Amino acid sequence: MSRDDLTVVIDVPRGSFIKRDDERSVDFLSPIPCPFNYGHVPGTYAEDGEAHDAVVLGPRLPLGSTATFTKRARVDFIDGGRFDPKWVCADAPLSRFQRLQVAGFFRCYAVAKSLINRIRGKQGPTRYRGWI
Repeated sequence: MSRDDLTVVIDVPRGSFIKRDDERSVDFLSPIPCPFNYGHVPGTYAEDGEAHDAVVLGPRLPLGSTATFTKRARVDFIDGGRFDPKWVCADAPLSRFQRLQVAGFFRCYAVAKSLINRIRGKQGPTRYRGWI
């Protein structure tokens, strides 16, 4: 494994409506399916106290599967006022279209997560801030 690789556990398979946390408990139900595999990097911790998140582009992967992927980019995300960056992993360098898809997803995700945070009483902004 090179320093450009990450081991990722899939929490949300591509096409799923269920967002799970690191312990696989249901975090929330989405009104739209997730366009990417979404997971976490075990043994790491972001400012929100949970493992670093990772988006894995490519075909649907099974819930709970673990594999090693190449880091291609990182998204700057703030969740409830806390720095919560997201790794973007793929088999090949990201195309312009894939970058647009990922950015669009996180813009929408920020709106949904902001509403969820308000309902849960979390303070602080939630937003997508671009690529790191």
